Amino acid sequence: MQLIDTHVHINFDVFQADLSSLQDRWREAGVVHLVHSCVEPKEFTQIQSIADRFPEMSFAIGLHPLDAHKWKDNTAQEILTAAQSDRRVVAIGEMGLDFYKVDNHDWQVEVFRAQLEIAYQLNKPVIIHCRDAAPELREVLQSYQKENKVIRGVMHCWSGMREETQWFLDLGFYISFSGIVTFKKAETVQDSAKIVPLDRLLVETDCPFLAPAPYRGKRNEPAYVRHVAEYLAQLRGISLDDLAQATTHNACQLFSLPFQPE
Repeated sequence: MQLIDTHVHINFDVFQADLSSLQDRWREAGVVHLVHSCVEPKEFTQIQSIADRFPEMSFAIGLHPLDAHKWKDNTAQEILTAAQSDRRVVAIGEMGLDFYKVDNHDWQVEVFRAQLEIAYQLNKPVIIHCRDAAPELREVLQSYQKENKVIRGVMHCWSGMREETQWFLDLGFYISFSGIVTFKKAETVQDSAKIVPLDRLLVETDCPFLAPAPYRGKRNEPAYVRHVAEYLAQLRGISLDDLAQATTHNACQLFSLPFQPE
């Protein structure tokens, strides 16, 4: 069985003391590839250095919506140049909209659009973070569709309602589920997970955050993506092997990964 964790942040300080043992555990769990997301461009060289240690890692570059205030006149060029500098860059992100407890909505939309333009120019998928902003984010993506600009990507760590899930499926996006789907009271997420076609489904940890049951409240890590996959397989009434095969194939398709699944 092979799994791909499509969203990690192992450059964070909580991992630096045990990166080697972290790799041992993810390999033991069947994780054959990781996609490392990026919160802000200044992380890029650090993520590159980690990928130099772990050949089963690809990565992205982008600016998180909660860091939209860090967008400068040269940020777009910085992201563009970095994305073109390393063949291991497989996506732009994470980007998106997060309207939870912040009021810079218009600026977030501008920063989001600027990064979508980079992805479109480079023909790379996007990794989208969306919190309390699904209608507005849908509107932005629909505007690209009306201009015949193809934007492809994934709604990462998805926690939206069934109706919202269908919005982004209709726009051609993949939907990725994290440990949230294993939480007892996450009925909304579980309901959404049931309707995503198998060929649009991805799994992730978003580590070090949101560890799945039975590790909830502890530091999350790539090996735990297996628990996400096991739960989703049970929820959808299919075997773990079938779910792993499908999600691994999907990740390879979306991110054009230099890895051939079994």
